[in-house]
Amino acid sequence: MMLKKGMFILSSLLVFSCSKGKPAFEEVPNDSITPAYDFNNLNLTDPPFGGTIFITGDIITSDDPSLFVSLTYRGTAERTMYDRRNGGGWLTIEPHIFPTTFSDGLTTEIQINPEFDKDAATVEANKYAFLIGQLPTELRKDVETMWIHKGQEAYGGGNNNILVHTGMTSYYEDFGSGIVEETLIHEAAHTSIDGYYYSGNSTNREAWITATENDGNYISTYARDNPFREDIAELFPLYVAVKFFPDRISTNARDKILSTSLNRILFFDTQNFDLDLYESN
Repeated sequence: MMLKKGMFILSSLLVFSCSKGKPAFEEVPNDSITPAYDFNNLNLTDPPFGGTIFITGDIITSDDPSLFVSLTYRGTAERTMYDRRNGGGWLTIEPHIFPTTFSDGLTTEIQINPEFDKDAATVEANKYAFLIGQLPTELRKDVETMWIHKGQEAYGGGNNNILVHTGMTSYYEDFGSGIVEETLIHEAAHTSIDGYYYSGNSTNREAWITATENDGNYISTYARDNPFREDIAELFPLYVAVKFFPDRISTNARDKILSTSLNRILFFDTQNFDLDLYESN
């Protein structure tokens, strides 16, 4: 779910109607698609999934590498953070501060609500530093801060930040084989990808809209119901799966992903995203 400065949007009534009559974006006949995207084309008229983070927790696992290098404790300092509890709101408090470095040269300041004591905050900081280090450079390039609170509230992305509520982490860890890593891909896509295509320069935006129109469907009902907020984030974990880890999802899931989203996936392939971390897995 994407975080916008000044408010946290939980839902949207905006629906983007796709036309099925236009030629596909960079359309490639099925018999000449690269072997990586060879699939059984399913005639799906509705989104195949409700929400994509719940499909599988095996796209990225705890055994996969992390670019996390180190963090330091800098005490507490005044920061403005968003907290979803009690209806959601912006708080100016003095969280624990952990500047965090990664081997690709990027840094993130992890800010942990002072409801955690110093020792507990240090444990949380190390845990999430490793997890966000499992995000490749492209997905972390705009993640300047991470906010961590207690409570079972949804994660969030946007504002150069990823928001975490640790009670929800427990739920995500216990769901299936664990979906924390997939959820962080979703939120990081909000933070580091969305702005370049939803509100970025007109060339990117129009090309994305064209790919969307030519697919004529959405990967999930959540994406369909919130197309200019959730479409990219809903697809991105599955893009990672079909491009880098096709053996970590079922053949049926892969067919559904490519049958609904081939043009979007081909568009992503043209963007020169820095996803090298996944190549090293």
